[in-house]
Amino acid sequence: MNKYYTSAGISFRIWLFTSLYLACATALFIGITEKGFAAAPAFFITWAGSLALSIPAPLLFLIFLPVIKHFAGGYAGKIFRLLTLAGIITSGYGFIFAMTGIPLFESAGISSKSFFSNLAYAGGLLFACSFFAIFFSLPRLLSYFSGNGSHLTYSDSFQILFYKTNTDTIMEQPTLQEHRPAHSNRLLIKGLITGGLILLMLIPTLFIQNLVTEREERQKEVVKEVSSKWAGEQTLSGPFLVVPYSEQSLNSDGKTILTKTNLIVSAEHLSVNGKIIPEERPRSIYKVLLYKTVLNFSGSFKPQWPAGINASGLDLANAKLCFSLSDFKGIEEEVRVNLNNRDLLLNPGLPVNDLGEAGLSVPADLSTAPLTTGAPFTMQLRLKGSGSLHFIPMSVNSSYSLSSAWPSPSFDGNALPTERTVRDSGFISQWNFNRANLSFASVVKQGLLKADGNAFGVSMVQPADQYNKTMRSIKYAILIIGLSFALFFIIEIMQKKPFHPVQYVLTGLALVIFYTLLLSISEYILFDRAYTIAAAATVLLIVFYAKSHFGNWRAPGILAAALSSLYGFVFILISLEDTALLVGSIGLFIILALVMYASRKISWYGSTKIERLEMI
Repeated sequence: MNKYYTSAGISFRIWLFTSLYLACATALFIGITEKGFAAAPAFFITWAGSLALSIPAPLLFLIFLPVIKHFAGGYAGKIFRLLTLAGIITSGYGFIFAMTGIPLFESAGISSKSFFSNLAYAGGLLFACSFFAIFFSLPRLLSYFSGNGSHLTYSDSFQILFYKTNTDTIMEQPTLQEHRPAHSNRLLIKGLITGGLILLMLIPTLFIQNLVTEREERQKEVVKEVSSKWAGEQTLSGPFLVVPYSEQSLNSDGKTILTKTNLIVSAEHLSVNGKIIPEERPRSIYKVLLYKTVLNFSGSFKPQWPAGINASGLDLANAKLCFSLSDFKGIEEEVRVNLNNRDLLLNPGLPVNDLGEAGLSVPADLSTAPLTTGAPFTMQLRLKGSGSLHFIPMSVNSSYSLSSAWPSPSFDGNALPTERTVRDSGFISQWNFNRANLSFASVVKQGLLKADGNAFGVSMVQPADQYNKTMRSIKYAILIIGLSFALFFIIEIMQKKPFHPVQYVLTGLALVIFYTLLLSISEYILFDRAYTIAAAATVLLIVFYAKSHFGNWRAPGILAAALSSLYGFVFILISLEDTALLVGSIGLFIILALVMYASRKISWYGSTKIERLEMI
């Protein structure tokens, strides 16, 4: 069966299928990262839009295809020139797209408004689509270049470009035999296809990154839902006084008026001792960390009135003792305070909102209290919360001591502990403050207190770093996939048993599925164990697959050692923090040296003698 393929027909086919692959990629991406029902409209819109905007592309192919056909040399060289032409055209469209400044892959978290990033993303995506359009048009292209109208299958095309073996079908085509490509061209085209497959295998990793983000957000939603029913993050102040104050001032007309405000008075001394009791509550496959705490406050009020405060304007009889917190749901029992030997019951509501809207207060007649010598107070608070426990140091001199059986605290806020001890059995921490540490005075007028930035404390969060580590491991996917494919490429050359592109795709899918295994298993067991299980399963799968192809254990053994080393190297990188860049750079240098050493004896240009096909 003979067919004659024209320049117009092949140009139209490449143009049509490039647009089709672009539409499919767009629809798949939108269907996974956004909403499934938007995928179908996106497919048709992208296909129609790309066909309309890329009309110059088939015209350029139509002009240059006959030129490429009449170039001297083998078919591999002509295919290479055709791919170069496709790269120039797609780079032009990528340049135009980059000029618009529209970020790509925004939902995947890799968008950028920089010109070069958009150029790389757009040009790379368009070239990948055109690459596969050309790849799946190989039989027509080779028949077109031969000029004899011979009908070829994909198997015939791969044998002509890459293999030395022959088939009866090819032997019936003398014109194709006469222009058999040189060894170097075959390796060049095979290397380009392998590189294209590496880029193709990186596309699923974008979707897996989005899946990791989705699972992490789901975990946060579960924690937020359970915490909202229990109690949220708690930020507490120490007990403070609110004293009504009146002063005379002049208005704009020069008349004397009486202005009423409140004074916020901090304690002179404050000591806080607390014990945090962690509680894990299971919800679905997640564990939500909650806590209960018992806090004991003790101290005294001995205000030193600033020079600008007129003592006659103080209304000590209507003063209030106040205490602020973040979430009322966390209060487990009535809060009582003993002030100057008087037992007072705190009620919801604050006369000022400088420390927040939520809090407790109680009238405290200080007209008879000995403030000059100090008014002592004690208070016990039983509180529930989740996430973190923070304090605002509302005292001239204060000390805070916290202990818990939780072994993984995160001390954060405006100040770190003065002393801390963290063991597997729990932690003990202590903070100390004095007058010089505070950014506000001990007596402040209402509306002038800025104490929120002074909060400190400890976060009680269930470690969920498996998502962070999984995301970091995915960022090394190009290293794993690229080096694995390069190793397969070198081994197939040395063993003279070529890997088919479909086999590369299957191997690449196994390397990609490693990350979904890692993500799913790490949600049930520790990340280190999950990584070991997923890596071992992937290595064994690829090794046995390679054994079935090469027929011996030598090449699969090399693959097993190399893949195990790669996965071990990546595990070390994601476990390191400060030295990850240094170790990674040294490791990549060593890997490159090993690849160069392994490929030193490969004859990339083949024999200098002209190879001829042998009759079977």
